[in-house]
Amino acid sequence: MGTDEMESRRKGGYAGVVIAVISALFLVGWFGYWQFRNRGLTAVGDLASSLPISTVTRNETQAFALLADSVLRTDGRDRTYLILFQNSLELRPGGGFIGSFGILKVKDGHVTEFTTHDTGNFDGRIPDTVTPPYPMKETLKIASWKLRDSNWEPDFPTNARKAVEFYEMGGGGEKFDGVVGITTDVLSSFLSVTGPVEVPGFPGTYAADNAVVDLERQVEQSYAEQGIDFGERKSVLALLGREIIAKVKSLPAGDRLRLFGVLRDDLNRKDIQLYFSDETLENAVISSGWDGGFEGNRSDDFLMMVDANLGAWKTDSVIRRSASYVVDLSRETPRATLSVTYEHTGNEKTFMVKDYQSYLRVYVPSGSHFDTVTGGATDPVYGEFMGKKYVGTIVQVPIGQKRTVQFEYDLPADLEREYYDLMIQRQAGAGDAPIAITVIGKDGSKIERNATLDRDFVLSEAGG
Repeated sequence: MGTDEMESRRKGGYAGVVIAVISALFLVGWFGYWQFRNRGLTAVGDLASSLPISTVTRNETQAFALLADSVLRTDGRDRTYLILFQNSLELRPGGGFIGSFGILKVKDGHVTEFTTHDTGNFDGRIPDTVTPPYPMKETLKIASWKLRDSNWEPDFPTNARKAVEFYEMGGGGEKFDGVVGITTDVLSSFLSVTGPVEVPGFPGTYAADNAVVDLERQVEQSYAEQGIDFGERKSVLALLGREIIAKVKSLPAGDRLRLFGVLRDDLNRKDIQLYFSDETLENAVISSGWDGGFEGNRSDDFLMMVDANLGAWKTDSVIRRSASYVVDLSRETPRATLSVTYEHTGNEKTFMVKDYQSYLRVYVPSGSHFDTVTGGATDPVYGEFMGKKYVGTIVQVPIGQKRTVQFEYDLPADLEREYYDLMIQRQAGAGDAPIAITVIGKDGSKIERNATLDRDFVLSEAGG
């Protein structure tokens, strides 16, 4: 078996399952849409503006009303969307490796066409003219930057535009009304509502806690043991998709509403990220936080840790991250110490797992000054992105071991101390990592918080 074929097998694919999830999204979307429509869609948006609810809930309600009306309305217009399938078992800055993409066409609220494309094949049509950002070329040994690696920034609008740019470079002829990024975690969240699913003709049960890894194993390894031809190994994906759709269709109204809540959680966790060419729709998803945008304009203390799995296969399935952040505001210049720990819980090399390698970038307020970076495998590099400074280093974690990378730096001297606040932005697809936060106040007092980064975190909004 050639190297290219082996690599293709490792990358696998979830396009068939994601097609099912998208179909389920539309079923749920229709349900929620008609709930709104029966009450008067415009009235729902107006009602959200006047209800005594949080700004976040109000923005989400208004955003859903706008999206439902735009995507599902019966006006005879064709709408076309680029769907990026981001496999978070192979983490990338935007959510996961883009092993495939889809083109979704909708008219009068119905899916009229859905095609999927392997990025490895499509990228062959893109000329080798774009220099890859550091350290892609050095680690992946690639000659040019292409669609499969387009989600390199922690800002989905930037990644969405870059993906469209590469699509056009490859001769793609569609004009997109929007771009949707979906991670593999969406499958697990849907199964948490529908319950476990069995696929006729295949062993085992696919449940929320095992489906993603078990599917990877099925399409990359178990199919051979079951006597399934290589060309048919992914048939389980489409079959699983049909079973999920059947379950969604049979859900009682209460569970459909629950599934709608799960969909909203996926949006808040950035497992689903949205970008629209229509300015009104894009502003709506920005207001609700569903755009996956980088919060570079915040003036308070800021932190974001962004990993890019570079050549480590699907090893993110066994990597556990944790962090601690200590900020001392009592010093003449405020001082921060960040420790990021990686635990490789694998115990042997497999078809999915090997020694881990990631390019870690840490984003902090502009004007910060890094003193020391320890624990990385390479010398640190520095840069600016959307109003923030970052430092990057490659992290290498052998099977069964731990590595901690520590960053010590001065924050800007004019950082607000009296009413100090901190935002920690979560990377899409990165899992729920615990973080311990210690703030030493201007007067030497201490505040300690333990949080889980299952979504963006703001210290002033955290309880405890």
